[in-house]
Amino acid sequence: MLSERVHQIKKIVVIDGQGGRMGKSIIEQLKKGCPEDFPAEIYALGTNSAATQAMMKGGADFGATGENPIIINSQDADLIIGPIGILMANALLGEITPAISVAVGSSKAYKILVPVNRCNHHIVGCQDAPLGEYLRQVCQEAARVLAF
Repeated sequence: MLSERVHQIKKIVVIDGQGGRMGKSIIEQLKKGCPEDFPAEIYALGTNSAATQAMMKGGADFGATGENPIIINSQDADLIIGPIGILMANALLGEITPAISVAVGSSKAYKILVPVNRCNHHIVGCQDAPLGEYLRQVCQEAARVLAF
């Protein structure tokens, strides 16, 4: 049950590609909302170096770039946050490899996904909201899950 896992969350993984602006915004908002004594660490995992650098500027504790770091860190993550494309092979203009989508999808981590309706897919049931609103909702759900 999720409520039992809240106190066990130690590793938050934020995955992003392209320029990393979405991931950077999420990390900034999480850092702003986290109590200072909160034990979880935030890992910025970019599909490219620009995304990783942007997320590190947002305040992530650790950062790494590429397929292998995403695969390895998804295995023991407690919470994974990113655009819904991280579950779709070849999404984000090809930056999400099939191995990344399998690793993220099979991770036992609780996943909070940003419903971005781009790149030739549409998520039924999502309202047509600006990205900033989706990011606010992501951070609201993360705060609920992290119980702060």
